[in-house]
Amino acid sequence: MGAIPISAVVICRNAEETISACCASLQALDEVLIYLNGSTDQTRQRCQGFDNVTVVDGEFLGFGPTKNAAVSAARHDWVLSLDSDEFADDALIAALRDQSWDDANVAFTVLRKNRFCGQHVDKGGWGNDTLLRVFHRATARFNERPVHEKVVADSQVNIQRLDGVLWHDAVTSLDQFLQKTSYYSELNAQNVPPKFGQHPMIALFRAFFRFFKSYVLQLGFLAGWRGIVIAYASGTGAFFKYAKRYTKSRGFES
Repeated sequence: MGAIPISAVVICRNAEETISACCASLQALDEVLIYLNGSTDQTRQRCQGFDNVTVVDGEFLGFGPTKNAAVSAARHDWVLSLDSDEFADDALIAALRDQSWDDANVAFTVLRKNRFCGQHVDKGGWGNDTLLRVFHRATARFNERPVHEKVVADSQVNIQRLDGVLWHDAVTSLDQFLQKTSYYSELNAQNVPPKFGQHPMIALFRAFFRFFKSYVLQLGFLAGWRGIVIAYASGTGAFFKYAKRYTKSRGFES
């Protein structure tokens, strides 16, 4: 049985804890392109045990632009884009194998399920996501957003659904979650319109609203302690997103 003629494209930095499992789930693909952004841990070494993995180095320019740069470096025009903490299940690999890859005007969405410290969570805004992740790079690409980027397909592209699941180990420890919340708040601050950076009370209001939305409206309370942490992190991320925008508008670095 031959390799599936597409490239999996992964951008990552310091992903030694998850990159081996990610690559292992993609061994049926012809190429896995790992696009490293200044890793200082053992990520590169962990990738060396897989025959279909190619590692390249590139600058991090924000998630959207960096993923486009990684896609352009792939060997195949057809790509599966995923993160270093995501893993394809057997059903998804089988669905990829069944495709003919002869029509550039088709793209495919994939169901992603999120795990928090080993447990599947679909409450608190962590519902199962259907994401456009398999596409031909001539007819689809990532937008230029520095965070919360997504694939945008040309108008003639027919979007279809693939069987299978991408499992996302979104949180493996609370310390990692804290670091991720801080990092994303910094990137998100770049997208706050100037009119929202004029008063610090906006940051407080946004934080309370995001916590309430996650924990109550999105049923986070049904996820136990994980739901509390998710809601708190959502509120904290919103607070620092707007607080950082405010301090920068006053000439201070965040």
